[in-house]
Amino acid sequence: MQRLNYRVVIFAFAFLFGVVFSIPSLTQSESGKKITLGLDLQGGLHMLLGVKTQEAIKSRIKSIAGTIKYILDDNDIVYDDLSIQGDKITFKILDSDDLKKTQELLKKEIEGVTILNSGDEFSISLTPKEIQKTKLMAIDQAVDTIRNRLDQFGLAEPTVAKQGTDKILVEVPGIKTPADEQRIRELIARAAHLQMMAVDEDRAARVYNMSPQEAKKYGDVILPDVKDPNQKYLLKQIPILDGSMLTDAKVGFDRNNQPVINFKLNGEGAKIFGDFSGKSVGKRMAIVLDNKVYSAPVIRERIGGGSGQISGNFTINEANDVAIALRSGALLAPVYVMEKRSVGPSLGADSIKQSTIALVLGFVLVVIFMIIYYGMAGVIADTALIANLFLILAIMSLFGATLTLPGMAGIVLTVGMAVDANVIINERIRELLRSGASVSKAIEEGYKNAFTAIWDANVTTLISAVVLYVYGTGPIKGFALTMSIGILASMLTAILGTHGIYQMLLPKIKKERLNFWFGIKA
Repeated sequence: MQRLNYRVVIFAFAFLFGVVFSIPSLTQSESGKKITLGLDLQGGLHMLLGVKTQEAIKSRIKSIAGTIKYILDDNDIVYDDLSIQGDKITFKILDSDDLKKTQELLKKEIEGVTILNSGDEFSISLTPKEIQKTKLMAIDQAVDTIRNRLDQFGLAEPTVAKQGTDKILVEVPGIKTPADEQRIRELIARAAHLQMMAVDEDRAARVYNMSPQEAKKYGDVILPDVKDPNQKYLLKQIPILDGSMLTDAKVGFDRNNQPVINFKLNGEGAKIFGDFSGKSVGKRMAIVLDNKVYSAPVIRERIGGGSGQISGNFTINEANDVAIALRSGALLAPVYVMEKRSVGPSLGADSIKQSTIALVLGFVLVVIFMIIYYGMAGVIADTALIANLFLILAIMSLFGATLTLPGMAGIVLTVGMAVDANVIINERIRELLRSGASVSKAIEEGYKNAFTAIWDANVTTLISAVVLYVYGTGPIKGFALTMSIGILASMLTAILGTHGIYQMLLPKIKKERLNFWFGIKA
């Protein structure tokens, strides 16, 4: 006990930590944090999505129209016939003295557009460069938005990646029922495009006798009620503000204990919302989500604070999903399913079986080799190897990491890499013992001489693993993760831990029994 040292204490604590926190994953118990199996091991949902980038152009034009309306109103510029005609925004300035001021404001505040005016009439359209930029942005934004939605939904490491130039690959492990699959598909595809739109009070009574084409002539649009599709609203085509100004959305409950969604706007949105409500007391404003009217309350007074509420006979799950979609951001362009496959768990069971056999076989062969070749030094190295495996499982369990087939390959590879450090150390010790050094000096110098080579090899491999994790997707991340954890764990167990064990056992290691301790033939 006099030789008990801090290295042994740390190693024993790490070993115990690894065993305790890996038990839930090994036994698959209900309690405790466990490793999640990836799509290739437990089955799930595989989808290839297309992106309707042309819709992103329409959304961009509509957003610019809303900005123009705010600029003109905020600067007290009198205008008329502000509307969207195809891919252009048109309007007329009624006071010729405001023409120059309008041109300057538009050039200053709005980028990526071509501004043409003939007398008092303005025509604004996106430049070709801006159109291409908007399409590319729509695809990149769709990837980020879908990934955020699935992460907030609580799914473990879904794969969301761009496929080619205009497609998105989505893989979600653990989806086993049609109901879960349908819910995920709806969450992914939901546009979550929130808009505040003014009701056209002058023509609202005629909405049921008006065609969409006639409404467009007045700069209006006809949208249905979310609860009753037969109920129609005539709304101003240019929104007051949209979901891009949203900062938060959470589920709450109204006075009847029904789920609602409470949302907050940023500073710009709050100002626009407050200014509009102050000028529109007695009129209605519709809250529109994905082109359906959820409510159209009468404005009783100026609404400050930049917050609002969406109600619509939601279930708890529906309200949660809508809130997630709103928080993660609206899709600039709708997505549609091009290909869908449900991956069955039978492949996973076979993969797990084969990988487990490979892991166990590789582990057993390494253990046997180390004992035969290095004697008790091999037993000490094998003890560190076992601790290393438990540590990998424990750390992955604590973080709820996803284990994929490449991840299991990473563990198998880590077994060889972890024991490699002790091979280098043992060889250095044997070299010193053969040259006549004492046991204590051989052990200390052996670790010292071997450390540089082990450190360099592990650090360079760790850097490669980190790069793979940062820039890789799906299974590649799983491989990189297990590699990284295995390398860090091996530094603790194979270097620090075994060193401490040697120091503790030093009084028992006899010079005349080097074959037993280090496999050195007399």
